[in-house]
Amino acid sequence: MGKTDRIRSKILDLPDLDRQLAIWRFRGEKIAFTNGCFDVLHLGHIDYLSKAADLGDVLIIGLNSDESVRRLKGANRPVNVEQARAMVLASLSFVTAVVLFNADTPYELIQKIQPDVLVKGADYKPEEIAGHDIVTSRGGEVVTIELLPGYSSTELIRKTGNHS
Repeated sequence: MGKTDRIRSKILDLPDLDRQLAIWRFRGEKIAFTNGCFDVLHLGHIDYLSKAADLGDVLIIGLNSDESVRRLKGANRPVNVEQARAMVLASLSFVTAVVLFNADTPYELIQKIQPDVLVKGADYKPEEIAGHDIVTSRGGEVVTIELLPGYSSTELIRKTGNHS
């Protein structure tokens, strides 16, 4: 299997996710989950995601679909289509899996995954994070990570002239 195929194999649909979850659970691996649009990957994302990966043995990223990003960010977003965003995230060595979701929040995906650790940026309070109730009700933890100052996809896109 070539490197591109290995990257692509980390992008899971729901049946593949179910199979992988069973394997990870059987092995007793700690599953960390985070989510986002990750439209234009930058240093802030790398810092955040690598710290999220440190919180478990497995890092699953719930990636907003193009349709979901448009609803959340506006008609001019995303800049990069979902398959491109998924491939870029999956190419990161510390990312175990990427799963697309179409809803405005990853609540149903979190319900399916039942992660041990739910991770978001510290711009959220733990109780405001979608799925916090699912994770804490089974003894998992909700962790917020300080964001690297000066990095924002929206700001980066604005600077390049694509005013959304």
